[in-house]
Amino acid sequence: MNNNIATNNFADTIAKFNTGGGDFEIKNFGSGHINDTFMIRSKANNGPDFLLQKINHFVFKDIDSLMNNMVYVTNHLKQKIAKTGNPEKEVLTLIKCNNGKYYYQDEQGNYWRMTNFLHNTKSYDLVTNVKQAQQGGVAFGRFQYLLCDLHPDLLVNTIPDFLNIEKRLNDFSIAIKNNSAQRLSHVMKEVEFLLSRAGSMSEILHLGRGGILPMRITHNDTKFNNILLDQADEIQCVIDLDTVMPGYVAYDFGDAIRSIINTAPEDEKDLDAIQLNIPLFEAFAKGYLSQTISFLTDAELSSLMMGVLLLPYMQAVRFLTDYLQGDVYYKTRFAEHNLQRTRAQIQLLKMLELNKEKLSGIIQNEWLNLKNTLKSESAVVAG
Repeated sequence: MNNNIATNNFADTIAKFNTGGGDFEIKNFGSGHINDTFMIRSKANNGPDFLLQKINHFVFKDIDSLMNNMVYVTNHLKQKIAKTGNPEKEVLTLIKCNNGKYYYQDEQGNYWRMTNFLHNTKSYDLVTNVKQAQQGGVAFGRFQYLLCDLHPDLLVNTIPDFLNIEKRLNDFSIAIKNNSAQRLSHVMKEVEFLLSRAGSMSEILHLGRGGILPMRITHNDTKFNNILLDQADEIQCVIDLDTVMPGYVAYDFGDAIRSIINTAPEDEKDLDAIQLNIPLFEAFAKGYLSQTISFLTDAELSSLMMGVLLLPYMQAVRFLTDYLQGDVYYKTRFAEHNLQRTRAQIQLLKMLELNKEKLSGIIQNEWLNLKNTLKSESAVVAG
């Protein structure tokens, strides 16, 4: 997608939204893989600032349903949060267009949306301490809790089969067979590693289809940089709501752990630098379970570790599929970027497999500690 400021007619696009008018300066913002995001800063003192996004309609093919999902979810979150907090700070606010819609399509066929800009917030690509990890757990656990009373059928799948590993493996097989970018011969080691685990990675899907795991409304892209923290590193807002749709809680837990437990970035070249930060895992699990203990089933609790293994595996499959296809999906900064990402995710998965029992024990211990705390508090109240 074209994110060159000089070649976009921003003045005309901004004018389509109810910004209140005024002069703005525009600059690139964020590091997302899919959409192009721009900071729209008012030149007036104390004027409102916004984020403008060009939605990748090659990835999100039904923009109307996508935006309906976002309106529905943000409205529900605001209603729930208004009882105890500040919804204008804790939930993104979509800005309407002059025609009453929440998105605008320009003459070139590009789709745009705008939200308020939340000042005095920050995000991190890499978690550096236990407080950040714990707040991440609280953020995504609370997000699931606030939406657990909504029926998943109310939302559209913005990317059908987004976290369906069977679909991802089928795409992978086709990419291997076609070898359209002529890259297969020097990645056979990675291909064989991923295929060797293909049969064991569909357990969450099977449990869901069997009615053992309930379908819920989940975020489905719980990287840590999709959380905004305030200046004290306290959770303020969950962002990037494009993929909020029906899913299993283990997907959100696993994807969050994928970015939090890793001591290196998701595209780290030095594989020896990829280690597990166990204290961060423990802090995230504690924060997450503190928010979800009221509704998680025992089966969902048991599935969390499955998600921890599945999500880096799935991401490796997706990165290598894109690499074999010629880098057509993810933004890349250099020719071997998707391969480098693949190798980093494989290394992370290897480390997680080695520590599976230890990590599972942490989840179970935190759950039991919370249960015992709740029992003690109930006994005090009853007494």
